[in-house]
Amino acid sequence: MSAGQRKKKAGCVEMEKKGTSVFENGLIWFGAAVSIAEILTGTYLAPLGFGTGLAAIILGHVIGCLMMFFAGLIGGRMRKSAMETVKMSFGQKGGILFAVLNVLQLVGWTAIMIYDGALAADGVMHTGAWVWCIVIGALIILWIAVGVTNLGKINTIAMAALFILTLILCKVIFFDGGNAGVISGESMSFGAAVELSVAMPLSWLPVISDYTREAQKPVKATAASVIVYGLVSCWMYVIGMGAAIYTGESDIAAIMVKAGLGIAALLIVIFSTVTTTFLDAYSAGISSESVFSKLKGSHVGIAATVIGTIAAILFPMDDITDFLYLIGSVFAPMIAVQIADVFVLKRDRDEGDFDWINLVIWLIGFIVYRWLMTVDIPVGNTLPDMAVVIVICLVVRAAAGKRGA
Repeated sequence: MSAGQRKKKAGCVEMEKKGTSVFENGLIWFGAAVSIAEILTGTYLAPLGFGTGLAAIILGHVIGCLMMFFAGLIGGRMRKSAMETVKMSFGQKGGILFAVLNVLQLVGWTAIMIYDGALAADGVMHTGAWVWCIVIGALIILWIAVGVTNLGKINTIAMAALFILTLILCKVIFFDGGNAGVISGESMSFGAAVELSVAMPLSWLPVISDYTREAQKPVKATAASVIVYGLVSCWMYVIGMGAAIYTGESDIAAIMVKAGLGIAALLIVIFSTVTTTFLDAYSAGISSESVFSKLKGSHVGIAATVIGTIAAILFPMDDITDFLYLIGSVFAPMIAVQIADVFVLKRDRDEGDFDWINLVIWLIGFIVYRWLMTVDIPVGNTLPDMAVVIVICLVVRAAAGKRGA
């Protein structure tokens, strides 16, 4: 065995000793899925009725979580953060474009999550939403300061509490509510509902590798992360949809208050917001390191939390559907290019500044996604768009190979 091989093997052994376990990765993504934003998004599907809405939720999450798995697997195997893996397909400087876009969307998510959590908490305690923005922001900063690799016991306790409290919430909605039925509201096609279900796991595509790269067993950790997230996210969507259908109420805080949950309701809101938003803010810091290597991710994560907290206090953020579709149009074609490069073409070169071929293919995918938004497709926009992008990648690379030969 050469010295280089011994060094690489020693590095892998050291990573396995220090990295996060499969269980810890599962806890992280359980916390990501238990979210007021996911519950609120589930309420949008209520006009479809419970059966049709449930089918849309499951189909959308299967599509989104498959893409999420591939994204996490790339980072886990390469031991690189999400935005560093992007450079493998788009070049060292080309990847910066997606890193910047990712930081912006993560700061946006941080603000949205704090806003939603503060509104729900204020619905329980009525002390002013701005107070809860500050409380939630401070707790997120504490989570970042502790660090993702040191959250084991804290996360276990928090997740156990959230699990019990969400079970109570399910009982209130599904067993103490009224009769099921289709509620009135803005009509939504099945394809649009599928796309809204795809959107949440899709929003984690440029984030998951930030955690799987530190896993002791990357493949198992990625699979566990995606399965846990997918199941719990479906659960959150169903809670939101069920709340709107069975109780006629889309304000989850109001449902919890009527059920007499009191402090338990406040704990659900606060901790579910913190455990989800922590990932957004932390990954904003990790992605910033791909833009400016001298930056420290934890410091940028704290700055992202402060900015998100201020934005949540100052600006209304009640309807996030356009934001979700924008994320899909940017990151669906991006991961499609990466899947084609890494898993089909076996390309992992990142020495160039720009991979103009892949950048142009991504732009085509972005345009196709926006066009598909005007077409009602039963499986949503993401799957057809990614199929188109992957086919273009294979055809273009095959043609380029022939010319090279």
